Amino acid sequence: MIRPYLGRRPRLGARVWVDPSAQVIGDVTIGDDASVWPLVAIRGDVNHVRIGARTNVQDNSVLHVTHDGPYSPGGAALTIGDDVTVGHGVILHACDIGHRCLIGMGATVMDKVRIDDEVFVAAGSLVPPGKHLKSGWLYRGAPAQPVRELDAAEREQLQYSAHHYVRLKNHYLDDDAHG
Repeated sequence: MIRPYLGRRPRLGARVWVDPSAQVIGDVTIGDDASVWPLVAIRGDVNHVRIGARTNVQDNSVLHVTHDGPYSPGGAALTIGDDVTVGHGVILHACDIGHRCLIGMGATVMDKVRIDDEVFVAAGSLVPPGKHLKSGWLYRGAPAQPVRELDAAEREQLQYSAHHYVRLKNHYLDDDAHG
């Protein structure tokens, strides 16, 4: 379901696929060729959400923001770059994720976290508020810590994962178009 909140309507780029069971609400922009999978909740109600091109948000993930208030002056938006894979059951809350990242299944990324380009966050990790994850590293744990630098094959895998989901969502779009 794609629906407005206080007059702000989600904006979808070209060839975006949103599963009918997903909820996309309010000030949300989703880039070209992105995909939102079953039972995802994306709430751009008290701040905005920006999702880049060819990014996939997988089943049961929750994406939200922080409002402007006395304990969070200015609030915090959620920004996800291009070619990002957000694994199953991930929570992203008011953070900034660069391009070509993979956020593993069940990971939680908290307020005002900044993740540079080409970062792999391992499944089940917890990235605490305000942390900065540097480009080219694998992070794991609760709290997430740098484990090692990514090798060339792992960096290629980040791009492969995003492109695989573009191909997959295209099959869904074709099925939808042909009833």
